[in-house]
This record gives sequence, structure tokens and C-alpha cells, in this order.
Amino acid sequence: MKVLHLSTFDIDGGAARAAYRVHQGLRHIGVNSQMLVRGKSSPDPTVMAPKTFLEKGVARLRADLNSRPLKPYRHSNPAVASGKFSLQWFPDGLAPKVAHINPDVINLHWVSDGYLQIETIAKFNKPIVWTLMDMWAFTGGCHYSDTCDRYMQSCGACPSLRSTKEHDLSRKVWTRKVNAWKDVNLTLVSPTHWLADCARSSSLLKNHQIEVIPFCLDTQAFKPIDKKAAREILNFPQDKLLVLFGAIEATKDRRKGFHLLQPALQKLGQTEWREKIELVVFGASAPETPIDLGFKAHYLGRLKDDISLAVVYSAADVMVVPSIQEAFGQTGSEAIACATPVVAFDDTGLKDIVEHQQNGYLAKPFEVDDLARGIAWVLEDSDRHQKLARRAREKAEQEFYLDLQAYRYRTLFEKLLGQEPQPLTVEVSPSLPSPVSPR
Repeated sequence: MKVLHLSTFDIDGGAARAAYRVHQGLRHIGVNSQMLVRGKSSPDPTVMAPKTFLEKGVARLRADLNSRPLKPYRHSNPAVASGKFSLQWFPDGLAPKVAHINPDVINLHWVSDGYLQIETIAKFNKPIVWTLMDMWAFTGGCHYSDTCDRYMQSCGACPSLRSTKEHDLSRKVWTRKVNAWKDVNLTLVSPTHWLADCARSSSLLKNHQIEVIPFCLDTQAFKPIDKKAAREILNFPQDKLLVLFGAIEATKDRRKGFHLLQPALQKLGQTEWREKIELVVFGASAPETPIDLGFKAHYLGRLKDDISLAVVYSAADVMVVPSIQEAFGQTGSEAIACATPVVAFDDTGLKDIVEHQQNGYLAKPFEVDDLARGIAWVLEDSDRHQKLARRAREKAEQEFYLDLQAYRYRTLFEKLLGQEPQPLTVEVSPSLPSPVSPR
């Protein structure tokens, strides 16, 4: 079986890392797997990307041209300006490249940002599995819908575009998808039940087969490290309880929930916790103007590799992932793999990672008081904290390890190709090389 993964990037960003881990896991269990990407950051020879200066220049030009029609909206809407709305209208040249590779099955991942034209998918003439990294596959252009449910109908009057017109740009994108994908042999994979339910309720994808396969990770790379040693490496205090928060643009991206975490921490900072807690933030550098977080904060910037992340997770006492919408929440799964309990809201993809009061705490959506209560609950009892940490690691080992998810993908591919599914022969996933990737 020959599998080809299409992804805008290989390891740059959370979606890219999720795609690369599937590829990595499939190769580990013996599948002939390759990746075709627009931008390559890893040294992996099984990842193909533009090589020459001209090819790379054309790829960047395509990305720029894809976003040109959005230029009038950028000044009025920060979401559009930050690339969270994709049109995918410009030709990509991918069909002949894929035909030359001639895979048996194609696995799409995060393919927006000017990489894959909507109409190209129908040209592949192969069974296609699409791993949903966000909501873009079934919306009129936005990657997350926030409170809008118009993707259940036909989009239009798009809040992301701040439009009041029914036949706006989002309706045009939605119509293109309807026309382009009506005869495509397409199977969807969602990393969580929440995102699968969203896809099933969408007008675009409700009639397609949808499977749930969580994002995987190397549980030998993400594993508990002695807390004292981890803090010595990072020069963190040994006598404080450390609350961890992290994401790309951690303090700027509203979807990541920093605006809810901040008042929750401020509430805790007005209690007896003030002298006990310090905050650690990765994915963002210290702001020029200090932010009142109720506690002293350590800013780590963007971390470069899995080892650094594992050290940070292990140094912390609790990870907070206060996202408003999240397809999965890999910082949550990585944290529990390092035996660090997670606090999140009882909504979206984090519900598949956090077991309420078993390996963390699920706060009422989106209540700041309960988020603060959850952080305190995890930290206030050391014996209970040890049980939460133990169950966190168990959850990661049982449900998220690399070979198990790769086996689930291989089984799905085999069924689509009419092959007899083969058993998984590797029982424990050994440590795999972790390429450099910013977070």
C-alpha cells in the first residue's frame, strides 16, 4: 500500500505536526508513506517539497495570490488579517505531481493557506481520506466558526467577513465546494467527537463517512521527567506551584482563551494562592507592557523541539488549555503524556482528552470562576494531584500512542482499498526522532 499525505507544512505548526506524526507512525508499522508539502522544515527524505529557488518562489506567490481577494476585509476584521479565512481559488499544479507519485490512497491534512485549490481534489481520482484539522473543510472559508452556525446551511452573511449579504464571498466558496466535491470518493477523519459532530451537522459533509481517530504522539518522547530536574534545567523555582499555558501566539489568539485565563488567574491572585503560584507561558514572548496576570510570569517564547516541550510540561503542576474552539488540543495530550493534569472547558475537542476529576478538570463553558476553581482543585491536594498525574499518563499511553493511531489509519486505508485489515504487530511505540519545530 502506498499512501501520500498532502499538508501545507510538515512540522511547522500544530496541524503540520499532527500530520507528520501520522506519516511517521505509518512508516513505523511498515506502510509506504510519503508527504508532499508546500513548505518543508524537517530533514526527513520521505517529505517532498519545492526544492529550487524558483519553485519556492512560485509556492509563496500562490499563497499570496490566494489571499488577494480578502484584502478589502483585512482592515475591518483581525481574523481575516491573520489568515483565518481561506479561499483556495488559485491553481496549484498538484494534480500532475500526485499522478506521477501514483499513490493508492491520498490523505489530506491542513491544505489551506494557498496550497490546495478546492477544485483540485476531484482531479486526483484516488480514494481520499481527509483528516480534519479545523472546520475549514465544511465552511465557506473560516477555519473556526466561533458562534456562527451558518455552515449548517449555505454560509453567506458571514460574521468572519463582517458581511450582511447572503451572496457574499463565503457563499461563493461554499458553492464552489458543493460543486467540486459532489462526486469525490471522500472519507473524513476527525480527531475528536466534537469536530465529527460539527462535520455531521454541516451541509457540505453530512453525507460522507466520518471516522474518529485522535491525534497521536510519541509517548516515549513525551513522557514524565523528574520535576526537580526539569525545573533546574529551566531555572524555575522549586518552591512554587507552576501553572502552564501555551500555544502559537498564546496571548494574542482569542480562540486560545487567554482573555478568559487572565481574569481567572487574577481571581486566584487575590486569594491565599498569591504567594504559592507562578505562571509559565510558551508560544509567546514577554510583552513590552507587562500584563497583570495575578502572579509572576515566565515567558519562554516559541519552543523548538519535543524534548524542550516535554521538559516544560514536566516542570509544571497543571496545564491550562482554555480554548473556546479546538479541533483537538495537542498541548493537552502532550501535557497528560508528561503526567501533568489539564484544566480546560467542558466543550470542543478537549473533552476527548480531559476526564473530569480523573486526569484534570473540565470547567463549565466559558465561566471564568469555574476555570479558576478548576486550577485550584487540581493543585490544592497533593495526594489527589499524584492520582491525577498517574491517570493522565495512563490515558496517553492507552489512547494516543503513535502506533495505535497509525494502525487505525492503516485499517481505514485497507478497507477503502478492499484489502483485508492486518493486525498490529508492534505493541509499544519506541522513541522516534523528533525534528525541530517551533511552537
